[in-house]
Amino acid sequence: MALNLNKDLKRFFSIAEVAEMFGINATTLRFWEKQFPQITPKKSGRNVRQYTKDDIERVRVVHNLVKVRGMKLDAAASLIRRNKDGVEKTTDILDTLREIRAELMDIKHNLATLE
Repeated sequence: MALNLNKDLKRFFSIAEVAEMFGINATTLRFWEKQFPQITPKKSGRNVRQYTKDDIERVRVVHNLVKVRGMKLDAAASLIRRNKDGVEKTTDILDTLREIRAELMDIKHNLATLE
């Protein structure tokens, strides 16, 4: 999943925007905040969550473990605690491989339409 966080050069993102980026709902994000202490969006007046790019990166890691790889929440939290850097690097590599695969599938499709 390619995230273009520089598109609008925004400093903060709402919970709805972050949920949309990952195809999940806001309730899931609020739940993940309780399960993963690494996800700590800033809260403004009236407890309105404001996610930074760093917060979104942490959500991306959790999303990869839980939604993409199908890990249970406890297992994902334990893995992040034990090897945060390794989990982040693996997430980056998997995202890159997914992007390459999508590009290759597109090329394959375009070649098939030429025949």
